[in-house]
Amino acid sequence: MGGVQTKVDEKQKGTYLGYLLTMHHIRFFENSVMDLLGRGLTKGGSHLYAGEEAVAVGSCSAIRPDDYITSTHRGHGHGIAKGGDLKELMAEICGKVTGCCKGKGGSLHLADLNTGNLGANGIVGGSTGIAAGAGLSIKLRGTDQVCVCFIGDGAVNQGVTMESFNMSATWKLPVVYVIENNLYGMSVAQSRATNLKDLATRAKGFEIPAEIVDGMDVLVVKEAVERAAAKARAGEGPTFLECKTYRYFGHSRSDPRAYRTREEEKDWKDRDPLLVFSRYLKENQIATDEEIKAVEEQAAKDIEEAVQYAIDSPYPDVEDVLEDLFV
Repeated sequence: MGGVQTKVDEKQKGTYLGYLLTMHHIRFFENSVMDLLGRGLTKGGSHLYAGEEAVAVGSCSAIRPDDYITSTHRGHGHGIAKGGDLKELMAEICGKVTGCCKGKGGSLHLADLNTGNLGANGIVGGSTGIAAGAGLSIKLRGTDQVCVCFIGDGAVNQGVTMESFNMSATWKLPVVYVIENNLYGMSVAQSRATNLKDLATRAKGFEIPAEIVDGMDVLVVKEAVERAAAKARAGEGPTFLECKTYRYFGHSRSDPRAYRTREEEKDWKDRDPLLVFSRYLKENQIATDEEIKAVEEQAAKDIEEAVQYAIDSPYPDVEDVLEDLFV
């Protein structure tokens, strides 16, 4: 774990338990979405984030509430980690009017401007252009905000990503690129899609500082994003963080994961971010087994309530279909 500690005060303990709670929220949330899809209670595509919780929670805990994030097609975890309301997020995925986008965004276009979440999108690499725009806005307005741009390993080969890297580097925009390298772009292994062993190498062409990060360790991710955000706020431009992580589900619900071995999946699940962090809390006498269990139970209860809220909420009225559109 990042920065072994032997003693923390009650405030820090509460903060750490909060990280664990949010990671459990994401895990239970994603498991519930898979269940809702199977029961036909939500429709369309949904790309689940289970296994990658440490990246979202570590990144979002390292920035301020007024900072921005841009997300990907696998964006539920980002929305939760940035402070989104669980009930509103679940209702949105179910297409209900009580959702954060009034049921019109759904899973692939989940956004929540109240928390600085500029949105998920279904375009590979699309978040990089949005992040560059947010970074330029910050610079023109003269604030000290930053934008954390989440992208997947497959997005690193997209043209818009290269253009956005170049723009951010040239104009020294306050963007932190968090590449969630879960080894597969849909069903294609990273090793078959690029000649790079480490995607962080790509940053050298733009002279962007880069770092390879253990994406299964929430504190390591947090510390890396804190360093990058501090440089961005100081006017030093973007940083490229490659977080090595792993998605537990397939690319989407219809993906049987036949291209992965059971041994590979087991190796990564042995380093599950929730287990790793729980072990850290116990070994450093920060929290007891009972306290850790209570956090997990609270998370399960919170998600059960969010699911019921979504199921009970109404669908948008048909006559409202043209509202909130830009034409």
